[in-house]
Amino acid sequence: MATTISNASSARWVCASSRFAAAILALAILAGCDRATSESSRNSQKKIWEDFSGDKALAHVQAMVDFGPRPPGTEAIEKTRAYLIKQLETSGWKVERQSFSDDTPRGKVQFVNLIATFGSQATPSFLACSHYDTKTFDNARFVGANDGGSSTGVLVELARVSAERPDLAKNVELVFFDGEEAYVAFTDTDGLFGSRYFAKQLAAENKAKQFRGGILLDMVGDKSLTITLPPDSPAELARGIFASAEALNVRKNFTYFDRDITDDHTPLNEIGIPVIDLIDFDYPPWHTPDDTIDKLSADSLRVTGSVACHFLSEFASK
Repeated sequence: MATTISNASSARWVCASSRFAAAILALAILAGCDRATSESSRNSQKKIWEDFSGDKALAHVQAMVDFGPRPPGTEAIEKTRAYLIKQLETSGWKVERQSFSDDTPRGKVQFVNLIATFGSQATPSFLACSHYDTKTFDNARFVGANDGGSSTGVLVELARVSAERPDLAKNVELVFFDGEEAYVAFTDTDGLFGSRYFAKQLAAENKAKQFRGGILLDMVGDKSLTITLPPDSPAELARGIFASAEALNVRKNFTYFDRDITDDHTPLNEIGIPVIDLIDFDYPPWHTPDDTIDKLSADSLRVTGSVACHFLSEFASK
C-alpha cells in the first residue's frame, strides 16, 4: 500500500512538474516573440532620411519657378498654392488654407498660409516651415529659385518621406508661409506677414504651448551649400542639427552666421516656440534676377532635407 501511494505521488509530481516546465517554456517563447516583435518593429521603422530625394525636391522647385514670380496676391502664387496642395494631399496630408489680409506699403494685400497635418489622429507638437512667396520687384523678373523655392521643394519632399512613418508624421505640422518678403524693409509692419499672423493666431488661441519647437528652412539649395545658423539659435535645437549633420557625414555644410537673422522663425520665437532657422545666407544672387534654378543643386537639397528628416526623427520626436 505504501508503495502504491508513493508511486501515485511521484506520478502527480512528475505531471505537475511537466505542466510547470511547459508553462515556463511557453512564457519563454512568448517573451522571445515579444522581443522579436519589438526588434522587428524598431528595424521596420524607415530611415526616412535615406529615402529623401534631392532630385524630387528640385523638380518641385522647377515647377514653382515655371509659374514665374510669386508675389502675394498674384495669379502665379495661387497656381503655386494649388500645386503644393495637390502634392501634399497625394502624400496623405490634410491642408488648411489660412487666409488673411494685412496692410502693406502697397496697400491691403490678401495672403494665404498653408497648414498641413497628417492623419485623423494628428497631434502635432513640432513645426516644419518654409515661405513660398517671392519678393516684389517692379523692374526685374525675380523667380526666387533659392529664396523661397528651394526650401519649399525640400518641405514638400519631406512631407512625402515622412508619410512613410505615420507615427512621426502625425507629430509634425507643416507650414508654408505667404508674405515673408518685405516690400520695402523688414519692420514690425513690413515683411514676415504670414509668420506674424500664424504666430498671432497661435497666441490668441493659447496654442503656442502645444509646440515644443520647430525648424524653418530658407535658401537651402545653393550649389556651394553652407547652412549658416543664426548665432541666437535655440541651443538644444542647434545641437540636434549639428548631431544629425555629423551622423550623416555632412557636418562640413553646417556652421554659424556672424550676426542675427530676421526670418520667419522670429515671430515664433517671440511667442515662446523655439524655432531654428536653416539658411544659407552666403548666396550672392540673393534678391537679384540671377536667383534661378541653375544656381541650385539636387545634392544640396538632399543634404538639407536628409538632415532635417534625421533631426525630426531622432531628436525632435524624442
